[in-house]
Amino acid sequence: MRILYVFIFLFCSHTSFTQVTTIQRNPEIFEMANEVSSDRLEEYLYELVEFGTRHSLSQDSEERGIEAARQYVLNKFRSFESQSGGRLSSKIDYFTIASDGKRVTQEIRMGNVMATLKGSDPKDDRVFVVSGHIDSRVSDIMNMESDAPGANDDGSGVVAMIEMVSIMASQSFPSTIVFVAVSGEEQGLIGATHLAKKAKAENWNLVAMINNDMIGNSSSNGTHLRDNTKLRVFSEGVPLFETDEMASMRRQTNAENDSKSRQLARYIKEVGERYVDHLEIKLLYRNDRFLRGGDHTPFSREGFTAVRLCEMNENYTQQHQDIRVEDGVAYGDKVEHIDFEYLRKNTAANLVVLTSLVRAPSVPREVGIVISELTNNTQLTWMPPAFGSAVGYYVLMRETSSSMWEKKIYTRDTAIEIPYSKDNYFFAVQAVSEGGEESLAVFPVPIR
Repeated sequence: MRILYVFIFLFCSHTSFTQVTTIQRNPEIFEMANEVSSDRLEEYLYELVEFGTRHSLSQDSEERGIEAARQYVLNKFRSFESQSGGRLSSKIDYFTIASDGKRVTQEIRMGNVMATLKGSDPKDDRVFVVSGHIDSRVSDIMNMESDAPGANDDGSGVVAMIEMVSIMASQSFPSTIVFVAVSGEEQGLIGATHLAKKAKAENWNLVAMINNDMIGNSSSNGTHLRDNTKLRVFSEGVPLFETDEMASMRRQTNAENDSKSRQLARYIKEVGERYVDHLEIKLLYRNDRFLRGGDHTPFSREGFTAVRLCEMNENYTQQHQDIRVEDGVAYGDKVEHIDFEYLRKNTAANLVVLTSLVRAPSVPREVGIVISELTNNTQLTWMPPAFGSAVGYYVLMRETSSSMWEKKIYTRDTAIEIPYSKDNYFFAVQAVSEGGEESLAVFPVPIR
């Protein structure tokens, strides 16, 4: 065992479960997190902004424009393939977009740069996607000529993926991770929409999608806040894609705060804070910010579990701005505004979350809460996961007014009865691997 459980008490002498109070870091995952280098992130970002503009409609030359930048990212991904034992493969998924008369004025070829780290278990078809968008812009969304360095928006997300691939390529994971630098985000989430529809059409078993968009700036304009210890995760409560059956179950269980995306957000907070020092991950209970959108949204619309990671404090003088100086204020999304220690921590948070997810078993199946009688105890039942080996399970619980799980009860069984009222708490169940990695939490369905 690579993880230590410390138990407060045994509920009674004949029970086979205990309440967990301390979960130590898996040293292998912690070591991977410490490999993330702010120096390498800085090197990658300076190289990326050298392409001048990465506007989605720019097709300038080998040295400038979106295609040159795509080739740069592709070559970076390919440079790590030799250390993967054949598991890592990289490509540009090209596709053609017709004019929409708005942000795309002519038929144009776009492409998503993809690095796929294939899972080692042929029976495990789970897929995890992490993204950032490679395109950039200035004040005029249709200006494809002016320099648009896009250092933070979203060069930060792209170089974070490059760094993650460089570290994770040498590791073997049972399920598959797809790292993708999407195009066309600023023109209307085009690349992400293409990929989400492709995943839907090809029936990917896509477990989670994490979108990194602006994770390198630690100071705000206007409020003059500066803080590189907080990272936001945006997640939907009521799913953008919801069937009548899903809506009925949500209303019956009052699970407005327990969507799959919300469970992923909680997981990111717990695991990210466990491994990355001086980082607090803040849960934002909305899909995204006002007047803005991100590449996780097309995945949510297709019914996938998707969230957005974003810096805590935004500087609007550096987003979507022509490079200039006005009244002593420097405008433009340039590298000198990046906080590379902050970017390092946010990259490490991505890495440990992904590693924990892909090493964990898949979620428990058929999780149910028994409601057939009035009782002050709570009975939960479930089936073992479809993929991976679970040595045990966490039963999670929290008061109905709480945002995060407050207790973790460990059991090796697939059913449990605990002395807490189902009327007063929310519950969920996670599968746990031999190494201590937890699956995503599953909210129970009422059963009679």
